[in-house]
Amino acid sequence: MNDVTRHVLDNGLVVLLKEVHNAPIISWWVLYRIGSRNERSGQTGISHWVEHMMFKGTDQFPAGYLDKAIDREGGNWNAQTSMDYTAYHETLPADRIDLALRAEADRMMNARFDAEEVESERTVIISERQGAENSPLFWLGEEVQGAAFRVHGYHHEIIGDMTDLKTMTRDDLYNHYQRHYMPNNAIAVAIGDFDSATMLARINELYGSIPAGEKPNLFSRPEPEQMGERRVRVERPGNASFLDFSYRAPAVTHEDWFKLMMLDSVLSGPGGPGGGNVGNKTSRLYQALVKTELAASIHGGLSATIDPYLYSFNVTVRSGRTLEEVEAVLEAQIERVREEGITAEELAKAKKQARAAFAYGTESVNSQAYWLARAENFDSYTWFTNYVARLEAVTVEDVQDVARRYLRPQARTVGWFVPTNGKQ
Repeated sequence: MNDVTRHVLDNGLVVLLKEVHNAPIISWWVLYRIGSRNERSGQTGISHWVEHMMFKGTDQFPAGYLDKAIDREGGNWNAQTSMDYTAYHETLPADRIDLALRAEADRMMNARFDAEEVESERTVIISERQGAENSPLFWLGEEVQGAAFRVHGYHHEIIGDMTDLKTMTRDDLYNHYQRHYMPNNAIAVAIGDFDSATMLARINELYGSIPAGEKPNLFSRPEPEQMGERRVRVERPGNASFLDFSYRAPAVTHEDWFKLMMLDSVLSGPGGPGGGNVGNKTSRLYQALVKTELAASIHGGLSATIDPYLYSFNVTVRSGRTLEEVEAVLEAQIERVREEGITAEELAKAKKQARAAFAYGTESVNSQAYWLARAENFDSYTWFTNYVARLEAVTVEDVQDVARRYLRPQARTVGWFVPTNGKQ
């Protein structure tokens, strides 16, 4: 991982390069430092909508052209919007990557935003929101986020509020694009089978002439300290009850973040880069909730975010059991780790799982490029290259310390989803 090189073009574009020659493929990512955390009320969901519009074509590459061209060359492309960024990527055979380089350079400044396409996409995005609303976990998550964050932009879903999706205009979208899509607000990453000097020269040829814009002053408001437990209750049709415990968590750049990752690994299973590839059946909460048939599933999660966010536990209550029963056991397990900490054996196992998860989950050039871009966005690409070493440095004492300080009832939001079985 330490063979990554970092370059900055004269117009401010950050470029990360890593040569990997075990397969003739290259992954190319362009990440913009703009996400849903930076959206004002009235324009929630705008970053995600702009992402959709970036696939509607330019004069050089009309709508639909790149879908066929990239597929014909044996590659794939896609995009994603996060709370903290919007990113675009292509993975292609190494001798065909120039198509991706040219495509992203072109749409960095030449996306069309045709009025008819905007209205067509409005229907698509509203349908996407409506599809998400079919999930009880969407409703519960939105209510918990809204209660946990009253000021900061993390309070709304990435998809945006329905009222804003119905009222935003073409000019709103285009102005958002013009303000944030510029080389000095972007990170470009190439990983794969190439020569770095040749690749950097081609990137500079395509992107170096794109003018730097006025660096956007990203909208962001700090969340005030939470002064006590908050609770929300969602009652809607559904087939199961769900419980959400969400605690205040630090930004990913805080030294406590890695300590909480080790705590989460013991409580609910490995997370972070690649963590989803390792099961959680030996975790404390699985044993206490699923093994005892109180719950159908338990998942924990600590997000890598620019600003302080949430450390959450989500439980699906087993049929015939109650939310009260599950909450009591979850509460008892959290209090136990706060009072007693974890054992050296548990920590050693968590570290072993973390190493395995990281190795499996970041094996592909696409995954590596994604994490390098994301890490550079919130801190430095070295956050990713030093990830395992940072976890290895965590001690048993560190884990109990963060458990005591962060897993406090006064710093959490509790959400209940109560199914109404079709009756409201």
